[in-house]
Amino acid sequence: MVWLVSEDTHVSTFYLIPPLFFAIALVFSMLGMGGSQLSIPILYWMGLEFKTEAVPLGMLLNVVNSSSAAITYGRKKLIVWRVAVPFALTMILFAPLGVWLNVQLPVRPLLVFFALFTASAAVLMLSGWKPQRGDLSPRGGVALGVGAGSGLGLVAGLIGRGGGSFVVPLLYIAGLGAKNAAATSAIIVTCSGLSSFASHLATAAQPQWDVWIASVVAVLLGSQLGSRLMAGQLKSRAVKQVFGVVLLGVAALIIVKDVILA
Repeated sequence: MVWLVSEDTHVSTFYLIPPLFFAIALVFSMLGMGGSQLSIPILYWMGLEFKTEAVPLGMLLNVVNSSSAAITYGRKKLIVWRVAVPFALTMILFAPLGVWLNVQLPVRPLLVFFALFTASAAVLMLSGWKPQRGDLSPRGGVALGVGAGSGLGLVAGLIGRGGGSFVVPLLYIAGLGAKNAAATSAIIVTCSGLSSFASHLATAAQPQWDVWIASVVAVLLGSQLGSRLMAGQLKSRAVKQVFGVVLLGVAALIIVKDVILA
C-alpha cells in the first residue's frame, strides 16, 4: 500500500517528529542503542511510506544517535575497544548472510526467542543482579567480540534489526559494567547501522529534506544530552534501571508488532 501524504500531514509531521525523536535519542543514547525500534514504527504511523521514507530515515537517526553518543563515551574512556572493534566488524560481515537466510528460515520463532532474551535481561537488571566480573583479557575481549558479533550480525540481518537491544544485555551478562556495556554498544551499533543505512539510501530512499534535517538536529541534541548525563551524572544503578524499563518495552514491542500483528 502506498501512502499519499497530504500537505497538512506533512506540516504536522514536520512539527511533531523532532520533539518525539529528541526524547527517544535522550533515552536510547544512555543505553548505547540507536532507537530505530521506536523511530521506524512511529514514522510509519505518522504517514511516511514504510520502505522509501520511514526505514531510511529511521536508520539514519539510528546512526546519528549512536555515533553522537559514541563520541561522548570515547572521550570519557568508557568504550571497551578490544570488544567493540571485533564485535562491530563481525556484525558487518555476517549481516549479509542473515539477509540471505531471511528467505530460507522462519523468522517469527527467532523473534520470540530474542524478545524473551531481552525481557529476561531486563528483569535481571531491575532485580539488581550482577554478573561475575573479572579482568577481561585482550584475548578474551577479542573472542567475545568475534563470537558474539558474528552471531548477532547474522541475527540482525535475519530479522532486520540494528542489534542494539541485544548487544547491550549480552555485554552486561558477559561481565562489562552497565556504563561500559552502553558505551561499547554505541560504537557497535554505529558501525552495523551505517551499512544498513547506506544500502537503503542507495536503493529505496526518498528523502523529505526538511523533515530529515529537523529530525537529525533533534537527535543530535538529544543524544548529546543523554550521553553526557549517563557518562557524568547517572550512577550505575540508575543506568541499570533505565536499561531494564526500556528493554522490557522493546521486548513487548517485538512481540506485539513483529509476532502478534505480523
